[in-house]
Amino acid sequence: MGQYGEFLIALLRPLGIYDLTAGNANESELYALGKALDSISEALETAEREAHIATAEDAGLRMREALFAKKNAAQTAQQRRDALVALMQIDSRSLTPDAINRTLRGCGIRAIAAEADSGHLVVRFPEVAGVPENFEQIRSVILDILPCHLETEFFFRYLTWEECCRQAFTWQDIETAGYIWETFEKAVLPEE
Repeated sequence: MGQYGEFLIALLRPLGIYDLTAGNANESELYALGKALDSISEALETAEREAHIATAEDAGLRMREALFAKKNAAQTAQQRRDALVALMQIDSRSLTPDAINRTLRGCGIRAIAAEADSGHLVVRFPEVAGVPENFEQIRSVILDILPCHLETEFFFRYLTWEECCRQAFTWQDIETAGYIWETFEKAVLPEE
């Protein structure tokens, strides 16, 4: 018997006016009512979960994502939540460097924009080596977020010889780790 069926029986038993022994009509009716209440309770729990962006897992995320012209490239529910929160905070005061970097999370992965000496923006992806998966989608969202009058460059991290020396790689280390060129060029140290 479901949670509410047990609750109804426990609620009515002290009255002593109902025969609540297993298998009789009263018990069956309470079981049916309890099952309906269990279904309603589950539906309410789902609605409550999906109503809050911090706990949404499916429909709540899809409905919020539909508000934006472009879908972010986030994969997991938490990444989708983070991207939506970042996009929802964009307003007319979102043009400071700090605000831009907060809202860039709306592309679905961590991205950081910094002004270069030449006056244009350089966007880096500190948690990704090489070109991020779904880059065209990410690029499109980022360009929508950034001020359109600023020229934007994208910077991708690959292993440099200098970093290779800092990590003290030897040819034996490379062979032991089973690197091929495509994986070795992405063996970068995490950015700080």
